[in-house]
Amino acid sequence: MSQGPRSGLYAVSSALLAMSRHLEVRDVLKTIVASARELLDAQYAALGVPDDHGGFAQFVVDGVSDAQWKAIGPLPRQHGILAAMLQEARAERLADVRQDPRFEGWPSAHPDMSDFLGLPIRDGDEVIGALFLANKLRPAAEDPSHPADPEPACGFTEDDEELLRILAQHAAIALTNARLYERSRELTIAEERSRLAHELHDAVSQKLFSLRLTAQAAAALVDRDPDRAKGELHQVATLAAEAADELRAAVVELRPAALDEDGLVATLRTQIQVLDRAHTARVTFDSRGVRALPAAQEEAMLRVAQEALHNALRHSGGARVDVTLERRGQGAVLRVSDDGAGFEPRATRRAGRHLGLVSMRDRTNGVGGTLRVESAPGEGTTIEMEVPGG
Repeated sequence: MSQGPRSGLYAVSSALLAMSRHLEVRDVLKTIVASARELLDAQYAALGVPDDHGGFAQFVVDGVSDAQWKAIGPLPRQHGILAAMLQEARAERLADVRQDPRFEGWPSAHPDMSDFLGLPIRDGDEVIGALFLANKLRPAAEDPSHPADPEPACGFTEDDEELLRILAQHAAIALTNARLYERSRELTIAEERSRLAHELHDAVSQKLFSLRLTAQAAAALVDRDPDRAKGELHQVATLAAEAADELRAAVVELRPAALDEDGLVATLRTQIQVLDRAHTARVTFDSRGVRALPAAQEEAMLRVAQEALHNALRHSGGARVDVTLERRGQGAVLRVSDDGAGFEPRATRRAGRHLGLVSMRDRTNGVGGTLRVESAPGEGTTIEMEVPGG
């Protein structure tokens, strides 16, 4: 096998353990790619999860800086050698990917690549991804007893290919498990919300029905029996208070289960990964040094993030939505930015179209925070929420 800095059984074991340590799909993908690049001593590594529309639902790279990745532009399509790996489900080991007849070029900012090793990730008969490496950093030494080949040899060896095949097999298991975990969590949340909806309907609707009947009785008694009408109105007040208590209890119970279990950062990351897969726009999340916040503030930040994401994905028409959560003093700042159409906030208020801004401000004010909205036609929108912490 390749004699990189961490070759051998220990390196393979470390890579496999790293894959199994994560439950969220994007974390698993990043770990697979980083492990493969380090283990096989390559300059670049990438893993693409195909969608049903000729593109990639997710595409994770290692060895490319954030600035480089941004300059490259949109996610690649399923074409050329990537398409061959996905469609034909076979390994590709090339001395120079640029000389392959299937090569269709790449964007001007794309790093230059030569030797190439790639293979599909399979779950049974289904191809669920394509994993590839480029630019072997320390190719195997040539055998001096044999003359040089007229064609340049690929820096990646057969042993490298076999090692990558082992990684891909375990990557398929880790990726499948992560997908099942996310789906089970989503189902659990959906089932819990359905249960609460039934409870809310049964409890509150009964109170409201009694409230309506009592109010009607009071109205009928006002003229002929004011004392009894007064008693009925007292009962109306009691029933209204009980209904309000039921609603408050339901709202408290509707606090997302994942928020209690995992905290704000992990919950936001999971939900944003789901949105990233479900929409054509790229949705990213970054967190920096955030500590646990009071429960009410975490819930408010989650709800504001959800509302802002809904607006950006449904109304902005942008290609990218970036969500950041960072520590500020004892508190935190949430920022949701898109590169979409933008709007004139004052004109929106005058037209009575608030795009959820009233709800976001109410939630923010309710936990002692501040909300800022920056937008202009053609310049995208940024929603920023700051809470003081506790």
